[in-house]
Amino acid sequence: MKRYIALLRGINVSGKNKISMSKLKEYFLELGFADVITYLNSGNVIFSSVIDDKNNLSNKIMLMIKDKFDLAIPVFIVLQEELAEILNNTPDWWGDDNKEIYDNLIFLMPPLSYEEFCDAIGNPKDEYEKVWNYKNAVFWSFGRKDYKKTNWWSKTANSKISSKITIRTANTVRKIATL
Repeated sequence: MKRYIALLRGINVSGKNKISMSKLKEYFLELGFADVITYLNSGNVIFSSVIDDKNNLSNKIMLMIKDKFDLAIPVFIVLQEELAEILNNTPDWWGDDNKEIYDNLIFLMPPLSYEEFCDAIGNPKDEYEKVWNYKNAVFWSFGRKDYKKTNWWSKTANSKISSKITIRTANTVRKIATL
């Protein structure tokens, strides 16, 4: 059995796309997954499965969410060991204890490439945000007081590729990598 993380995009945000984490856990177990843990209310599910195909897992989970919650939610699947490897390649400037900086990890859902992502939202503003791409993840940091000045802040939520990405904070990513 392999350990996976399902990242559900855009649930329980501002009262939209409401999904109960306890119900979600129950339905993951009904799908035959084991050792299911949900983390926070933002759609982080850690589970074990004998299925060895991330696309198959993602489709199975999306169908369950459509059936049980009547929502069309994109689901990004990553092996827990893949996430650990991504975090082993973190840039030096990302995810420290500086409370003035907001550190995020943007997950690009296949087949979205980093180049397509940048084509859709443009380049970051170097004076306000730092980015670094590693595999299907983009490390992204910016000052909390300057978030509205960044190029990516509004565009990650309101672009033609917004349904093809999901974003988690550094603290969340580090936690789900170890559950």
